[in-house]
Amino acid sequence: MIRKQEITTFEFPENAVIWDVRDPSAYAEGHLKGAINQPINDISQALLTQVDAGQPIYILCGGGSKAPRAAEKLEEFDQSREYVVLMGGTRAAKVAGLPIE
Repeated sequence: MIRKQEITTFEFPENAVIWDVRDPSAYAEGHLKGAINQPINDISQALLTQVDAGQPIYILCGGGSKAPRAAEKLEEFDQSREYVVLMGGTRAAKVAGLPIE
C-alpha cells in the first residue's frame, strides 16, 4: 500500500526506515537526518528483504518526483508492505527546519 504524507507535518517514528532515492551526489549535498541513500535505480526485491516486513518504508527525494516512482517500483516487488511517500522531499524539509545532514 502506498500512502502519501506531507513531510512538513510528519512525526518521525523512532527507528523509522527512511530511504532517500536521489543519486549519491545529491544525497551527499544534504539529506534528512537518519535517511539512508537508496538510489531509485538500485532498488530491488533483494533490498526489501533487509527491512522487516511489518515496518513501513518512508521514501523521499529532492522535491517529490522520484519518491512516488520509487514507491510504485517497491510495490511491484511486494504489495503487502506499507510505503509512505514523504511529499515535498528534502527541499520542503529544509524550508520547514527539519534536521538536515
